[in-house]
Amino acid sequence: MSDLGVSELGRVTARGTPRQIGRTLGEAGRDAVHEVLLKADYWRAVINPAHAGAVETMAVNLQTLFPAIWEELQGMADELHLPLEQVVAWNCRGDLMSNVPDGCTTVQIPGPAPMIGHNEDGMPGFRGHAFLAELTPDDGPALMSFCYPGSIPGHTFATNAAGLVQTVNNLRLHNVTADLPRMGLGRAILRCDTLDQALDQCHRHTASGGFHMSLAQAGDPRLMSVEFGGGQCSAQAIETPAVHANHALHMGQGAPGQTITPSSRDRQARGTRLLADGVTDPLRILRDTGGAGLPIHRVRADDPDHENTLATAIFRVELSKVEWSVYDQTSQGPVFATP
Repeated sequence: MSDLGVSELGRVTARGTPRQIGRTLGEAGRDAVHEVLLKADYWRAVINPAHAGAVETMAVNLQTLFPAIWEELQGMADELHLPLEQVVAWNCRGDLMSNVPDGCTTVQIPGPAPMIGHNEDGMPGFRGHAFLAELTPDDGPALMSFCYPGSIPGHTFATNAAGLVQTVNNLRLHNVTADLPRMGLGRAILRCDTLDQALDQCHRHTASGGFHMSLAQAGDPRLMSVEFGGGQCSAQAIETPAVHANHALHMGQGAPGQTITPSSRDRQARGTRLLADGVTDPLRILRDTGGAGLPIHRVRADDPDHENTLATAIFRVELSKVEWSVYDQTSQGPVFATP
């Protein structure tokens, strides 16, 4: 990772066992979790004892299926100085509630070198506290991921040493009974060596909250749009430029059972309009503040979904490598990029 200047995004490096990596991530996010997250209504709602049974079910299944990810959460809880069950519950938030403050917009541009652009929209209070993590696990591919304090990688934007690219959008599905946390599955995908392995994981584990992922891999011409959750999964190859906000577009029966917020509706419509007008530069679309409705690039203090754009990532998925650049909320140029 090349550091291109002063940024409001931090930078963290970690290597070793999953628990060691989790401890580094926990230490990096500890101050913000205690100063920002623990004061938020969302935190109190998620750790409510009413969710204890659901959290226990997901925790047991995560520990059984993906023990390394479970150990990462244990290490994170150690250094956050919080009970493990609370940290696990927070990392199950989108499986327990449909209104958590996880937004995002993704632009998908297919071609010989597919491009994926992504706005990472989250709690405004985390501005200045989020960070990019370079992780080198003992037992899996190295990766670069955007991280929120108190959250494992796998639900934002990332790329790993196998050339796999992942960007993630929240889907606000209703009436979900989850067996596995969607963030745990997202983290598991970053342990995959191939795009087919990642797609298999999505199809295999659908009893979770809702996510949309854009997935691609260096050397593979496919650019995949995957929606899953609530027992369903739909994976489609992107053949023409597309945009995806925070509601399911092609998952069939998942679509009626979801919340489509005004922001998600407006960002989807504005991005689609820009593509129809011939705009295919992902950064231009993701930085757009025009249109009649709520903007794609989100900086308003009164955002109705309580989300702001904290970072923008652009990935170019070439034959032998992935080129990427990351912008913070206001930077004119990238603040981090491929070494």
